Amino acid sequence: MRTLRDVWRWRRESAPAPWPAWIEDPPQPPPARVGPGRIAATFIGHASVLLQIGGRCLLLDPIWSERASPLPFAGPRRVRAPGQQLEDLPGCDLLLVSHNHYDHLDLPTLRRVRRGWAPPAVTGLGNARHLAKAGLHGARELDWWQHAEVAGLRITYVPAQHFSARTPWDRNRSLWGGFVIEAPDGGTAYFAGDSGWCPYFAQIGRRFPRIDLALLPIGAYAPRFFMRTQHMDPEEAVMAHRALGARRSIGMHFGTFAGLTDEPIEEPEERLARARSAQGIDAEEFVTLPFGATLEIAGG
Repeated sequence: MRTLRDVWRWRRESAPAPWPAWIEDPPQPPPARVGPGRIAATFIGHASVLLQIGGRCLLLDPIWSERASPLPFAGPRRVRAPGQQLEDLPGCDLLLVSHNHYDHLDLPTLRRVRRGWAPPAVTGLGNARHLAKAGLHGARELDWWQHAEVAGLRITYVPAQHFSARTPWDRNRSLWGGFVIEAPDGGTAYFAGDSGWCPYFAQIGRRFPRIDLALLPIGAYAPRFFMRTQHMDPEEAVMAHRALGARRSIGMHFGTFAGLTDEPIEEPEERLARARSAQGIDAEEFVTLPFGATLEIAGG
């Protein structure tokens, strides 16, 4: 647990690397629906991903807002647009929200998702009340290792080393975690949400011995004394990839919101490349995608 004293030390000693005011990414073609037997992931930015598996479209921790904050005029701000327009997505059959931090549970975006598709939702214990504020009523709440059959998929909520809070008064009053998504065609994907390096990755790998695609955070790790328990660095993300036994992994949770972390904007991808080489992982086995781009693989 981090205390106010830790926060004060971070702010007092912090020397955050300067980020650009804005990055204009090249446009990517809107993703098309893929059928059963295929898995596709479209990287929207930060931890927001459109995942297609088992012929279904899932939105993971979607945030299209300008700021990851409860305030429209303060808090971490985008330095690049979402990689795809929400309205250009091929659908949303299921919404997954890993935990309640503002960069993962964004009410304005969830209201847009409800207006567009009104999908069923799955989240951790104590978070359905937040989704209800966006008009998404009846979200399934799961404890760690519990599962639900939703939208023709088996969704298991799995442990992560992190924390939760939306105000100074609700710290750890709701659960945080990741998701394993299993399709009837045999395809399996894992979305980590937020996590520090921990034994849970090996536990997940043992319980789910064939993970076709893992979505793993690689950014928001500096300063290390403050972030290490809650956010992996790229070297630890490669260790998590190996512990999971994932066939392929995609790095996320980087390069989007200024003010969340002190590392340079380009450093997570650079360190990921070095970590892959140092740990004997082929370049195509653990990649990052251009913002808005889609990776499609065989599933099952």
